[in-house]
Amino acid sequence: MKNNKLIIALLAVTIIFSSCGEKIVSNDSKKNPIDTKVDSVLSLMTLKEKIGQMTQINLTVIAKGPNKWASDDTMGIDYDKAKKAILDYKVGSILNTVNNLAQTPKTWFENISDIQKFAIDSTEIKIPVIYGIDAIHGATYTDGATMFPQQISTAATWNPQNAYNMASVCAYETRASGIPWNFSPVLDLGIDPRFPRQFETFGEDPLLVTEFGKAMIAGYQGENNNVGNKAKVAACMKHFTGYQATISGKDRTPAYIPDHILYEYHIKSFKAAIEAGAKTIMINSGIINGESVHASYKLLTEILRNKLGFEGVILTDWEDINKLCDRDKVAKNRKDAIKMAINAGIDMSMVPYEYEEFINFLLELVEEGEVSMSRIDDANRKIIKLKFELDLFNNPVTNYENYPEFGSEASNKLAYVSASESITLLKNNNSILPLKKGSKILVTGPNANTMNSLNGAWTYNWQGKYTDMYVDGIPANLMATVEKDGNMNSKVVKDNLNPKPYKTIYEAFSNSYGKDNVSFVPGVSYKKNGSFYDMNEDDIQKVVDKAKDHDYVLLCLGENCYTEKPGDLNDLNLHKLQLKLASKLSKCGKPIILVLNIGRPRLISEIEPFMSAVLNIYLPGNMGADALVDIVSGKVNPSGKLPYTYPAFPNSLSTYYYKPSEVQNNSQGAYNYVGKLNNLYEFGYGLSYTNYEYEDVSLESDSLSSNDSLKLSLTVKNNGNKDGNEVVQVYVSDLFASITPDNKRLRAFDKVFIKSGDSKKVSFSIPAKDLSFVNLENKYVLESGDFIVHVGGNSKDLTSLNFFVR
Repeated sequence: MKNNKLIIALLAVTIIFSSCGEKIVSNDSKKNPIDTKVDSVLSLMTLKEKIGQMTQINLTVIAKGPNKWASDDTMGIDYDKAKKAILDYKVGSILNTVNNLAQTPKTWFENISDIQKFAIDSTEIKIPVIYGIDAIHGATYTDGATMFPQQISTAATWNPQNAYNMASVCAYETRASGIPWNFSPVLDLGIDPRFPRQFETFGEDPLLVTEFGKAMIAGYQGENNNVGNKAKVAACMKHFTGYQATISGKDRTPAYIPDHILYEYHIKSFKAAIEAGAKTIMINSGIINGESVHASYKLLTEILRNKLGFEGVILTDWEDINKLCDRDKVAKNRKDAIKMAINAGIDMSMVPYEYEEFINFLLELVEEGEVSMSRIDDANRKIIKLKFELDLFNNPVTNYENYPEFGSEASNKLAYVSASESITLLKNNNSILPLKKGSKILVTGPNANTMNSLNGAWTYNWQGKYTDMYVDGIPANLMATVEKDGNMNSKVVKDNLNPKPYKTIYEAFSNSYGKDNVSFVPGVSYKKNGSFYDMNEDDIQKVVDKAKDHDYVLLCLGENCYTEKPGDLNDLNLHKLQLKLASKLSKCGKPIILVLNIGRPRLISEIEPFMSAVLNIYLPGNMGADALVDIVSGKVNPSGKLPYTYPAFPNSLSTYYYKPSEVQNNSQGAYNYVGKLNNLYEFGYGLSYTNYEYEDVSLESDSLSSNDSLKLSLTVKNNGNKDGNEVVQVYVSDLFASITPDNKRLRAFDKVFIKSGDSKKVSFSIPAKDLSFVNLENKYVLESGDFIVHVGGNSKDLTSLNFFVR
């Protein structure tokens, strides 16, 4: 029956474009063929149809269930609700899933097929719906999808190929779910370790974010940005701009960012993604310098459209037009908020519930002359063009049966490679790692035996709280029952189980070192159905007693899963119960290997001195435990490097490109003091099981003009007994400038594989213009003067050479 509906839908789309053929052919032949089709469609649309295209609603609004905010756990479309939204109100876009639950590809196909049938029956023009989703490190809301490491983990690989691989697999599996539009990548700078979405970024450095962001765009959109390819999706860069630079460190709170800082640091990655061809963009939900970004004509039109040249669709974030009135108090009512946002440059509103209000108010605003018809047409031209580019008029939904590599072993292998390259060895006293096979290991801590924390949020669920159940194979429509009573042994559950092959840390170590050699006692645990920071003390003394029978303790600490407002915190220190567990274990006399499973750098200065080794695994995804055990056992040589500065104290939160005044020299007299940074581990830091030596570091010339390039060459030698990957990092310091310069800035990097005993020559060519900065007139300038180039394997252990820019 469902397949018959799809055939009808496809036939209807074919008929409409056969009937429109004469109009399309008669348009200006000099135009891009898609632009010609767009003009033809626009000429047939009513005002209400155009406003409907600017409206995006949550799936729960038209799904079967008690109300628009909650649905039945079994996904299904309610005919009457869908008829009202799509046929009567002409809604053109839908997002999300039911009740934040992942669905099978088959379920997605059946339901989106039903939605598209409504859409192409809605008017004579038969415009398909564009479906969007947040697929952040894999196809978030699809059961069985491949889950890669999160963006922060991917950045720790310092290998953009891993970002490309993640995006390419995610695009394929999102299309296998019938969805052509993905709200990713995140191009925010992760400069604040307090922020609850730092793990969704590529870290604190503008160059890292830029290069990894471009790789993601290429992976999502494919060669020549041909998103009509059924293995590719339209990317949506977010959140333009300055979203994670809040004063409070909490989500969706105000930021104060000078314009020159905004342009040089925060906008850089978006500019590069636009130049790479990113199709859509989502806007910062917050406030910058007192102005709500969703109402900022300066940011959305003058900068994004006119200065950066972005020609794609500008989308709001969740309910953000209403927030101009309800939260920010810059609009006197919701109608006024709509006027402000649309006139500022918003093309589509993620409403997501009260679509009737949005459509009716915008209709009134156009009729009253408060919003121009040209603004409506401009928005629609971009939206309809995107639908043509995605080939939705010909193929409104892709069929999961045509995607045999969905959740494949090959895709999971790529996820494993990324996880193994990301894990960062921060401490290894007396080369205690790797641990020999046959070692007796006690695995403990709240993160030791759960898939939830390995993946974090945006994993089969918004907050990621159901990952363990998905891996156990519990169907989405039974999860609420299992969560409520904890019973997995009922017949209905057993008959529908489809377990996945992924392992927790404890399971991976038991599998690798042998069940007889590995024990697990949690000590402390996350509170069931509590907030991400709620914990229980189970039996810490039992852990201490058990440790006496083992050679090593693998202490798995960190965070439970979270994102957005639910992830706001008031204390960057690890939870006191985790610190208590670590402190008690430190007295047991056994070497402790600390495994940090974290989405942001939680403070560990209190316990770090007692650890024999420290590994940061970030949020490594479904294959993370396998990658971790291969590093601990020595099968894989660690090569991850920190993509952020790891702070030591809560009041010392600086990026590596701090200003000189943050490390002041002695002052005379009563003000005789020394200022210093208090970081536990520096940006770019990470150890290996081998030793690399940098030789023959040289510049082709130590004097450059503004049109030249800084040409640097060096040789890296692997002096150890293990093959390995080394990240060669190049930083440049401007010694004097018209505004205070950064301490140093990453200007190039390369990850190279070197066999034991071998050497590799590495060279870089950095255009002099890349050394420029934005001055107080908001212009990029390259001033003559003295510079230093630094090169090495981390941002502290560097070889430096002087050069001059004429």
